Amino acid sequence: MGFTTAWKGLSPAKLNIAIQTFALISIFFEGYDQGVMGGVNASPNYVTEVNIGTADGTVTNTTKQGGIVSIYYLGAIVGCFVGGWAADRIGRINGLFFAAMFALVGGALQAATQSADFILVARVVTGLGTGALTGITPVLVSEVSSAEHRGGFLGYVFIANYLGISVAYWLDFGLSFVNNGYSAVRWRFLLAFQCLPALLLLAGIKMLPDSPRYLASVGRNEEAREVLEHVRGNYGPAVEQEFNEIVAMAEDTKPASPIEFIKIILGLDKTKGAHLGRRAWLCIWLQIMASWTGITAVTAYSPVLLRQAGYSEIKQNGLAGGLNTIGIIGTIISAQIVDRYGRRKCLMWGAAGLFAVNLIAASLYEASRADPSKAASIAPAAVTMLFLFNLIYASTWGTVAFLIPTEIFPSRMRAQGNGFGITGWAIGVGWTVLVNPIMFENIQSRTYFLFAGLNFIWIGIVYLVYPETANRSLESIEAMFTTSPFYWQMEKAYAENKDLFITKAEMEGGLEKQKQFEYSSHDELPQIRKQICKIKQYGPHTSIRGFGDWYAGEPVDDFTGDLAFLVYGGVFGGEEDHADELEGGGDVGGLEAEEVVFQSAR
Repeated sequence: MGFTTAWKGLSPAKLNIAIQTFALISIFFEGYDQGVMGGVNASPNYVTEVNIGTADGTVTNTTKQGGIVSIYYLGAIVGCFVGGWAADRIGRINGLFFAAMFALVGGALQAATQSADFILVARVVTGLGTGALTGITPVLVSEVSSAEHRGGFLGYVFIANYLGISVAYWLDFGLSFVNNGYSAVRWRFLLAFQCLPALLLLAGIKMLPDSPRYLASVGRNEEAREVLEHVRGNYGPAVEQEFNEIVAMAEDTKPASPIEFIKIILGLDKTKGAHLGRRAWLCIWLQIMASWTGITAVTAYSPVLLRQAGYSEIKQNGLAGGLNTIGIIGTIISAQIVDRYGRRKCLMWGAAGLFAVNLIAASLYEASRADPSKAASIAPAAVTMLFLFNLIYASTWGTVAFLIPTEIFPSRMRAQGNGFGITGWAIGVGWTVLVNPIMFENIQSRTYFLFAGLNFIWIGIVYLVYPETANRSLESIEAMFTTSPFYWQMEKAYAENKDLFITKAEMEGGLEKQKQFEYSSHDELPQIRKQICKIKQYGPHTSIRGFGDWYAGEPVDDFTGDLAFLVYGGVFGGEEDHADELEGGGDVGGLEAEEVVFQSAR
């Protein structure tokens, strides 16, 4: 047994733990790199090295400081698309391996920074690796998780995001005591430390199996079956149904080309699913909205906010570390509620909570500005609001904003589709970290009034246009994108087309709900063709299945590529006489099926 097949020697429980562990390491890198610049910017030696301020650490060029921080996200935008493009061709595991190589090189270059130009290049390289890691990892987790646990598993993975941010802040807190914080070790060690998770990924990621959905998309169905059976721990009826669904949806898929991203954004590409442009913009704006909740101000500039609250430098650094550590607790809460209450409720409740916290924090800071003598007594309440902010954000938006983009794209382009979400994340975070120092320099803590207003707006936007994906299979979510962009219309479309999809109850119900129709000649082929035309209206959700063998996605006469799932009685408008027209026998357009099985969710 070789290194790349070492996973076969693991029990299902250990294999799932291994997948989760390396996913945690990948997201830890992203979190650490997101939080590390807060400590780096606070180092006086760094400030003079890149020429953005004075020897005492005072930053005089906030635009240049923000540019160094935000250019990293430009690399992340490119990295997420290139990484997704590669992952749909060479696999999720290979994609993560090459992403870790860029992350390692970028981290080493940042630690060796000699000038502002030097670190600008280094941060772009690191951003390429981070974008790919952050784009591929949630897709891998989503594709190996069951529908009822998908949100929770991804929530636990994103614990590593806050863990990485927290480690960055606590490391800076400890290093700030070296030579009173003036040592070059303070910021160079911080930047070099990110090489550790990249090395761990390079050393172990190749021992994991690839996603069964990726394997099926490239025709490696037996490997897909083996991996799925191993991660589920059995091959009972439910797992068999899941495998058949995966294979059916993967039939006749082709990886998207880079030019298709532009076509999708412009709403011009309809070949791989309905309303792809709408899905892309939902992902992009969800992450931009998440960034403008105020999270980047709390994460990257918390020492500045704590200084405005009147705390000493040591207390600033210590509280900043604690502020981000509380996010770990929030992410654990998210893992418990995101599947139970749904994605939409988490987003709307989260935005409402963040609106209230931002409003209270802004009012407290304003009171402190109006009467500086009360600053010391107001400071604890203001800091409490910052802690509550991180707790609420981590338990809602912090996970869901990364989860939805992994769920709403067809399997044939899921890794690349998730790139739209990471693009939104990179644009949002890059945008806010660029303007945050400018806003806090000019309007100071009144910036929180802006964040409060934006969170109030986000509640309405989520209510109107974001779908509910909790406890629905990745394939069945397609039904919601066959209608208008409003939530209630998507739910109506899903309810009307639910007969097209497998539910958990059906998987457990076995064959007792099936109606079987036999045919023995080509005489009925015109009628079959007529019905397939009706099937085509529903997009890639239906197919003909031979009893005992699966022919999902196989060409039926000249309807190549339009069949992808089970043919349900409800497909024909619920009219029994339509189904009767298929009775006969033989094969269908060369498809040697003994019988066609119709299955109804009713």
